[in-house]
Formats: sequence, C-alpha cells, structure tokens
Amino acid sequence: MTDRVSAVSSAKTAEGARSKRPLSEGHGWGKDLKLNWILYLIFIPCAVYFIIFNYIPMMGVLMAFQDVDSTNISLFGGEWIGWENFTRLFTTSVGSNFWLAIRNTAVMSLLNITFGFAAPVILAILVSEVRNKGFRRFVQTVTYMPYFVSAVVVCQIIKELVGDEGVVTAICGWFGYSEGNLLAQADPPTFWLIYMFTDIWQNAGYSSIIFVAAIHAIDPSLYEAAAMDGATRWQRTWKITLPSILPTIVMMFTIKMGTMITAGFDKVVLLYNTGIFDVADTIYSYTYRLTTGSMGSTADFGLAAASGLFQSVISVTLLLSSNYISRALTKSSLF
Repeated sequence: MTDRVSAVSSAKTAEGARSKRPLSEGHGWGKDLKLNWILYLIFIPCAVYFIIFNYIPMMGVLMAFQDVDSTNISLFGGEWIGWENFTRLFTTSVGSNFWLAIRNTAVMSLLNITFGFAAPVILAILVSEVRNKGFRRFVQTVTYMPYFVSAVVVCQIIKELVGDEGVVTAICGWFGYSEGNLLAQADPPTFWLIYMFTDIWQNAGYSSIIFVAAIHAIDPSLYEAAAMDGATRWQRTWKITLPSILPTIVMMFTIKMGTMITAGFDKVVLLYNTGIFDVADTIYSYTYRLTTGSMGSTADFGLAAASGLFQSVISVTLLLSSNYISRALTKSSLF
C-alpha cells in the first residue's frame, strides 16, 4: 500500500514538473515555430538582411589570400599567394601609408572613445536634472536633430566654418593659432579635433537617448530618501544615478569598443583632401582608395581585402577584450 501511494505521489510530482515547463520545451523546433510563428515572421526580414549584407560578403575574405586586381577579378579563380598581401601591407611603400592610417585611426578612435562616449552620458544626466519639462523637451529636440542631418550636409557646414573665410578660422586667427583653411593644413591635431567635435555634435544627443531612458527607470524613492538625508544633487548623481546606469554604460561601452577602430568613413572622405592624407587617412578610407586605384595604376582588391580583414580582427579582439575586462571589474558585461 505504501509503495503504491509513493508511486502515485511520484507520478503526480513528475506531471506537475512537466506542466511547469515552458510550452516550447521538449517539443522540438517545429512545435516552437507553431507556437511563436509571429515572432519568426517578424525575424525573417532581419535574417535576410544579415545573410545578404553580412554573411555572404564574408566570402570576400578569400581575396585577402589571392592575387586579385582590376584586371583579374575572380573570387574563386584567383591565384593563391598565401600571406603575401599582408606582407606587402606592412612592409612595402604602400604599407608605409597603411601605418599612417593605423596611427590616424587609433588616435581618432581614442579621442572618440574618451570624449565622444562621455558626452552622451553627461548630456543625459544634465537633461534628467532639468525640472522644466518644456525646456527639457526643447533641449532634447535640439540635441537630437543633428543626428538626422546627412553627413554630406554636416561636412559642407564644417567646410564653410573652417574655410578661408570661415567663422572658426577667423576666431583662431584672432588668437594667433592659424590663418587660412584649417582643413588644408597637414597639422595632425587640427583635423583630428575637427573630426572629434563634428562627431560629438552630430551623435551625442541621439546616443544619450538610451542613457536618459535608463535614468528615468531609476526608482524615485531612492532620490527622495537621499534628499531627506541631506544629499546634494552632485552626491545623488554620484551615489545613485551613475551606479544605477552602470550596466547600461558597460553595455554601450563594450559595443563602442567593437567599433573603435572603424573611425567614420563618410565624414573622413568628405572632409579630407590630397594634401592631408598623412593626417586624415584612416583604415577605412585607405581600403577604399586601394579599391579605386588612387594609390596605383590599378585597383588592388587583394590588398584591400587584407586591410579590411586586419581591421575586422582588431575590432573583434577589442570587443572581446572590453567585454572580458568589464565582466572582471564590474561584474557586468554584454555577453
């Protein structure tokens, strides 16, 4: 009798455990598709986009190990030359330009990480401290709008401001810094600072949206309790706001590190000229010039593929490293 009761009890326990499982667990992919077909339908366009524009182009990596130029374009029929493209990239006269591109990319990316990443966080904190809703919405609108302006328009505005008759050029001349078109000078800090301020002006407002949302999600009672204890606004920001949005900061910083070495291609190409290649050329623009033949008699797609592959490997390494360091130091990571 006791054994029978135990068996019945065990059966009921097992049945209850099965009833608590998710509906899709243990039923295979077909059952999950039937239960969540709407989600799969929504996902199809995203999957198609990534397959066409991200995964299929990965086959182009093969060209980094082939002799491929404008006279011999064949993804699978090119002559295999091993690591020769990478050797040329780092050792030949063409490679000397590549080292300059690496330097420029690294410096511009560090400036962007240091100031460009901090700007949206600071802006979000300042906006959240504004008590007048009308003024806060006005500030948010003004700071968000530059993001939706075309890069061509932004660069044309910059050219007018720093040109021979530009306002910024005139102000710099008053302080004895420089005279004439600032973009025509092969002075590294000049172009780097112009690029950095342009990037911050265009992206800081839009990038602050996620931080503003994270701040608004903080429990207001924490601020009320801190205010009752006599905490100032600065203390509340430092002790409550920043720790609360730290996971969001870590996530966005990790993503930013993955794109660190991909300094903006569009603005660089639109702003630079042949006189400042040494200070403005980035890995992206360098790779682009290799494919157009502007660095030789013919386009060198094999060398361009090697340059792009090098950049991709560095980007993945930075992404994984920043994620590991964030998890080790803050116990928070992207994955």
